[in-house]
Amino acid sequence: MTEPDVTSQQNEPMQRAARDHLWMHFARHSASQDGGEIPMIVRGEGPYVYDAAGRRYLDGLSGLFTVQAGHGREELAQAAAKQAAELAYFPIWSYAHPKAAELAERLAGLAPDGLDRVFFTTGGGDAVESAWKLAKQYFKLTGKPAKHKVISRAVAYHGTPHGALSLTGLPGLKAPFEPLVPSAFRVPNTNIYRAPEHGDDPEAFGRWAADRIEEAIEFEGAETVAAVFLEPVQNAGGCFPPPPGYFERVREICDWHDVLLVSDEVICAFGRLGTMFGAQRFGYTPDIITFAKGVTSGYAPLGGMLVADRLFEPFRHGTTMFAHGYTFGGHPVSAAVALANLDLFEREDLLGHVMRNRDAFRATLERLRDLPIVGDVRGDGYFYGIELVKDRDTRETFDEEESERLLRGFLDKALYEAGLYCRADDRGDPVVQLAPPLTCDQTHFDEIEQILRSVLTEAWARL
Repeated sequence: MTEPDVTSQQNEPMQRAARDHLWMHFARHSASQDGGEIPMIVRGEGPYVYDAAGRRYLDGLSGLFTVQAGHGREELAQAAAKQAAELAYFPIWSYAHPKAAELAERLAGLAPDGLDRVFFTTGGGDAVESAWKLAKQYFKLTGKPAKHKVISRAVAYHGTPHGALSLTGLPGLKAPFEPLVPSAFRVPNTNIYRAPEHGDDPEAFGRWAADRIEEAIEFEGAETVAAVFLEPVQNAGGCFPPPPGYFERVREICDWHDVLLVSDEVICAFGRLGTMFGAQRFGYTPDIITFAKGVTSGYAPLGGMLVADRLFEPFRHGTTMFAHGYTFGGHPVSAAVALANLDLFEREDLLGHVMRNRDAFRATLERLRDLPIVGDVRGDGYFYGIELVKDRDTRETFDEEESERLLRGFLDKALYEAGLYCRADDRGDPVVQLAPPLTCDQTHFDEIEQILRSVLTEAWARL
């Protein structure tokens, strides 16, 4: 479907401005510098976005795992405008404003028991950075100053600031910026598809993967390890869900060794898995939850961390403070939008909608398993990865040149041109990732499946 949004005369100046002045994030600029057209998204409505030529695309990634409530929600825009007219900005550096206080109370009420303190940031990477800093200072204040090291998983992505990037388990993203912050160590992730020795026993695999965390703690010395950072469902690599018993065992390990468990929920919170927080989906209580993205459905930038009461305790007294913060952390407009977003969640029962439809989403994607290029379909809630393989029987993956040709040479553009915005990613093995708005239903699932089927069939024919 096409609707004329922007005339060709208007589009060309936008293209020129983008080519000549806009430095896009995580982007290869060579194509646009050679005269290629940059996709120019001009508006959104529900689960769809529209480009400058009026072409419609199903937003199969919620922007960037963010637009939970869908595009064009006027009540969220109105909440921003109302707050900006009343108090557009004031910092929360030793001051407060009503929206930050109200949002903190509301988030604490929605979080797992005991996570009652909220520290606001501007986004997810800032939240991860804040959590590492808090972990280190907390142990200094409680007489264990040597506890500063952190553990995360292979292929995991935790953000772009230097500390968060150090936690990230993707060597290719880290190499241009090394040396990074020392003291970050990696353990295996929960990709059971690539662990065939455990393929018939997910619980045994979960125990094995969790025990690798304890092994790393003991190898480094528990007296030096401050925290373990884990996503409920790992994003990079293509949506690795936890095996049964995994987080229960990780919680035991962290408690035994006095190590903080940080649940990095920048993607997995606010309904992505059908619960307000990902930890609730899998039945564990972390010491810190990092969040961002879906807290405002992307209508304003906001992130933060929910913190266990005991971690705040050393900061209650005397002259002690957490000497850390952000100019725009807890911004009044962002906080107002977040509150309106949570109202919308309740009014439209978005969590219930995901829980009622998640099995249908999985089943619709599972239909793609009849394609020879599809090796695995995995994920949870409205958050799935489809791993692509060269040989389904042996699970042989593509080499670097083949992956480059398949993903960036064909799939990225072909999926977009077919009307589906999603992610073709090879930060681990090649995958297509999907995370549609939480308002989507079977009609949208079928549209996603039909586009994927057509494009993946053509991709296989081109190999």
